[in-house]
Amino acid sequence: MSGHNKWSSIKHKKGAADAKRGKIFSRIAKEIILAAKEGGGDPELNARLRSAIASAKAANMPNDNIDRAIKKGTGGGEGVQMETLSYEGYAAGGVAVIVNCMSDNRNRTAAEIRSFFNKYNCSLASSGAVSWKFHRKARFIVEGKEADEEKLFEILLDGGADVEDISVDDGVAEILGAPEAFSSILEILEKASIPVSESNIALIPENVTLIEDADVARQVQKFIEVLEDYDDAQEVFTDMEISDEVAEQLAADE
Repeated sequence: MSGHNKWSSIKHKKGAADAKRGKIFSRIAKEIILAAKEGGGDPELNARLRSAIASAKAANMPNDNIDRAIKKGTGGGEGVQMETLSYEGYAAGGVAVIVNCMSDNRNRTAAEIRSFFNKYNCSLASSGAVSWKFHRKARFIVEGKEADEEKLFEILLDGGADVEDISVDDGVAEILGAPEAFSSILEILEKASIPVSESNIALIPENVTLIEDADVARQVQKFIEVLEDYDDAQEVFTDMEISDEVAEQLAADE
């Protein structure tokens, strides 16, 4: 789940600590597929794909897996034509949700997404009903000692990158920029030898839906995790932000 909020950071750190290798590979493969579909299968000409491949190699993802994901994204391999689909709706607490999928069977994917929304008492909405709340942004995650806000700003601004925001929380830095700045930001980070643990074109909410009830937060969490585990799902975005008090309660659950 991507979003410019505390829950996003909490989930990211939790994932770094306990995610299984299969889930990590699945997430990276989806980003490779999407990057290849949008920008082609040559990493030298596709910065987003190059970044995704770097993440895959850092996670020790087999080259065969990487090659299959690229072929799937470019329409090759197994002769299956993939299409990109997007679904919008609301989860508990009025939280806006967007699910971007890649599928070889539009009807199957639509039916399964609808069943997830129904099972968790969420509501599907028409196209455009919630997407107006979000803006496309180039998003990068930098972890560890390189997650230094002042240093990152200096490097990126000196390089002429169109950076809109850098936030750092507990050793995790999130860099946001204009979508068209993705390549330039990545190239500057690469030249500075700053490893990127995650990168994508994310949907960032202009305003957030604040959740101050732990039970509601847990309901949304479970729903989002089910969507993220769904094979056809590429990306899941929400406008949820949780209060500090609820964040502490959720952290205590783990």
